[in-house]
Amino acid sequence: MESLRALVRGFPSVLLGYSGGVDSALLAVVLRQELGKSRMVAAIGRSASYPAAQWQTAIDVAARFDIPLIEIHTHELEDANYLANPTNRCFFCKTELWNRLVPLAREHGLAIVCDGTNADDLKEHRPGKAAGDKAGVRSPLAEVGLTKAEIRAASRELGLPTWDAPAAPCLSSRVQYGLSITPSRLRQVEQSEAFLRELGVVGDLRVRHHGEVARIEVEPSWISWIEARRHAITDHLTNLGFARVEVDPRGYRRGSLLERSSP
Repeated sequence: MESLRALVRGFPSVLLGYSGGVDSALLAVVLRQELGKSRMVAAIGRSASYPAAQWQTAIDVAARFDIPLIEIHTHELEDANYLANPTNRCFFCKTELWNRLVPLAREHGLAIVCDGTNADDLKEHRPGKAAGDKAGVRSPLAEVGLTKAEIRAASRELGLPTWDAPAAPCLSSRVQYGLSITPSRLRQVEQSEAFLRELGVVGDLRVRHHGEVARIEVEPSWISWIEARRHAITDHLTNLGFARVEVDPRGYRRGSLLERSSP
């Protein structure tokens, strides 16, 4: 954390691509503490792929820590490359985001644009990172080698409510690769996951959209709990438009859609 603080203190001014997730929330707070309100701003890109619950968390954290905030609308759902949902879909999403945030930073006289990529992210399938690199976006957390576990520990020390929040990528990340992204499919995913949260599910949760099939991934300790409520869950999700509901017996894991897209 001291390395992070030392790094950002050297930034003249910053616009942060901000989602309200664990990583960008911590970075937003550190930037606010080190640079003050006049030299930083957190920018949220809103679209149908951004969950409403995540937006609320982002707003709440910004208000609590007095973080200057800008909201813009992004239009990745107007990009045919994004809608086709290839395995590098995130590249097109992030290209749209940075094509809007980089000019916004210039408009506000902010010298550096950065994101919340951490050191662990660099080891994973992250096509969106290439879009950030192309746009000249900095990743301070990754630059100083901060891992997700370290970010959570630092967030807890600083009193951030996001310190133990599950990872929350965009809703499109739940849709099977090759199955087109549509607002209705994104709503199905969002409403399905919201229902499971209302029932009481905590921790990592995904409702993967496989066309007619909703495939539920939860932490392994929750699988039997889900199975015990299978009838009510199936009724609700079929009312949302799915023909069938499955529970993944292996539980939640990152990148499971990549497994299914492989030959």
